[in-house]
Amino acid sequence: MWVLNQARQGPSIDLIMNKAVSGQGMTRLRVLSGLLFFAAGFLVAQTTPTHDSQLAKGTEYLQDYPVIEFRRYTVREGEREHFAKYFETYFPEAFQQLGALALGQFVEREKPLGFTWIRGFHSMDERAKINAAFYYGPVWKEHKATLNGLMTDSDNVLLLRPVSPSDRVLVLPAVDPVTESAGAQGRVVAQIFAVKPGEVGTFTDHFAKMFSAYGSSGVRQAGLLATLDVPNNFPQLPVRTDGPFVVWLGIVPDPKALESSFLPLAKQNLKALTDSGLLRGEPEIVVLEPTHRSRLRWLEPK
Repeated sequence: MWVLNQARQGPSIDLIMNKAVSGQGMTRLRVLSGLLFFAAGFLVAQTTPTHDSQLAKGTEYLQDYPVIEFRRYTVREGEREHFAKYFETYFPEAFQQLGALALGQFVEREKPLGFTWIRGFHSMDERAKINAAFYYGPVWKEHKATLNGLMTDSDNVLLLRPVSPSDRVLVLPAVDPVTESAGAQGRVVAQIFAVKPGEVGTFTDHFAKMFSAYGSSGVRQAGLLATLDVPNNFPQLPVRTDGPFVVWLGIVPDPKALESSFLPLAKQNLKALTDSGLLRGEPEIVVLEPTHRSRLRWLEPK
């Protein structure tokens, strides 16, 4: 944990023990040691929401993906279902074996030809290495003709980072084919804000309460991301350079909750967002329907 790592930078137990020169000092040491361990546990509890911890059970080692690609494809008419099946059959495990992760994949509700997926990397260096290993590797070589033949555009890609360590994209377990036989459920919402240059920090600070308020309507936040302003180190895959952008991700349990809870609240917030003077245009709301095996979905804690 990030905060726990900060705590570990303080005095070590060995250093404190070297200063204990009497029985009384040792007694004080025991008390201080107990307090230190209690404080460490308290920090972990405060910085790891119990709800998210339960959801992410079994995926603790998959949590650190600060480099995010938000990829929006346009597929050929009538081919979106086929594209999704090919994608889910061949690609999620291929990327995971290389060290990246398909965090979620979706079809867009308002865009009949839209397929969106979110991919995470541990670092920019790994992004270059993993993309090279995949796109010059055997899985893509075998299936690229089929997949490329089903797409008309794959260049609408935002390169993003979490706004803070606690705003990372929620990593959920893979869909269980036994207990989730119907596949991924719920709806994911992406709010895309075109922020004025130099105003990302001001924007996220100003609207922090607004994003938090979504939770009171039953919406689960799944990430708050901003443009990662670094050179594209795998230019074979273009990324957009018309930023900066901020992307808020949330999950609702079903279409009814989307219509009755989230969308009215988002509409209510629209005036404050546009009147802030921090945006270059009206925010875009993208409603994403998880495909059968999407990790990012509505999932109840076990």
